[in-house]
Amino acid sequence: MVLRCTSRLLDLLGRRDVTLVDDPPTDEDWYANLLWIDRRKCLLLTHAGTLFPVFAADVRKPDLRPPGPFVVARIRASLADERLPASVLGELDADDVRVAQTASRSILGFMNDSALACRYSVEEAGGLAHTDLDDLNHSLRRQLHNRGGYHQPLDLVFEHLSAG
Repeated sequence: MVLRCTSRLLDLLGRRDVTLVDDPPTDEDWYANLLWIDRRKCLLLTHAGTLFPVFAADVRKPDLRPPGPFVVARIRASLADERLPASVLGELDADDVRVAQTASRSILGFMNDSALACRYSVEEAGGLAHTDLDDLNHSLRRQLHNRGGYHQPLDLVFEHLSAG
């Protein structure tokens, strides 16, 4: 699995400590961005082909060293929350997570929309401590995105599932 990290996340991981791969971008890649919400580090993951988002709060630097176990565990849990098979979005092997730089401005734009929704939800709830993260993730997966027409990430996952 390729994890395409933003510069902000690469800085947290320590650019010198991470070996970046130069794999060509595919719809199976995952994108990751570090967000600061309510003075806490948060991680927003997005599957390139379906825009399926995973938001994790209170992330600490040691959680992401190496990033594979933390990221794969969060993705698996999110897929299980939606009653989806763990393999629906590709192979999820915590020992085979290759880190790369982002390659799609379009996907970063979708992630910015999701980040804005996260910030709004946290503010509306009265802070990160009062935010129901399961509800937040649930709503992010039902957020409309214009990707050749308006789609929800879950619709794209079901299309991906039926095509595969």
